[in-house]
Amino acid sequence: MRKSAIMVWLACAILFFACPSSADNPGDIFLPQPNLQGGKPLMEVLKKRQSTRSFSSKALSDQMLSDLLWAAFGINRPESGKRTAPSARNWQEVDVYAVMEQNAYLYEPQTNILRLKAEGDLRSLTGTQDFVVQAPLNLVFVADTARMTGVSAHNLEMLAGADVGFISQNVYLFCASKELATVVRGSVDRDRLGHALGLPETSLIVLAQSVGYPEADAE
Repeated sequence: MRKSAIMVWLACAILFFACPSSADNPGDIFLPQPNLQGGKPLMEVLKKRQSTRSFSSKALSDQMLSDLLWAAFGINRPESGKRTAPSARNWQEVDVYAVMEQNAYLYEPQTNILRLKAEGDLRSLTGTQDFVVQAPLNLVFVADTARMTGVSAHNLEMLAGADVGFISQNVYLFCASKELATVVRGSVDRDRLGHALGLPETSLIVLAQSVGYPEADAE
């Protein structure tokens, strides 16, 4: 091996081991790549779309989580970073949190990683209904208003609500395609949940959405 090649290899090795990963929290979850194949035809999915308030406690697999989160608000055009749901002025102001029995995570679509944000079971804070603690997954849609520049406070809440609505519908359609149960909800303990997740003052918890297998699928 030539000396120059050895020096290049050494430099790369030093950079690799010296630079910490952005996912240096041992509690983070590295999701598998989403499976973008298959699924039911659109018209069939629309026919099956519904809200369900009874859930099995059966956990979703990491693959199902990856597919679901990508469908909700993943990146479908890597060359531009644009997403599966539209957002006003392409703010992409909505962050999707995954609250599960073990911990609460922030979905990072750029890396397909669930970043640990809070330890423990926070599901009871994501809604006032009894079923939220039974559902294995409660998605929380949080708008970072700091990203929403040049808009009045009145229009800010309206636009954030519209953008979350697009994401929520993506979740509904995915769940209909995969025979999952889901329901979107506005009744959320926003103050306590925001504090537990460590959200900044610029964050607005818009809606939450429970996802899981239908209760009849309990094992």
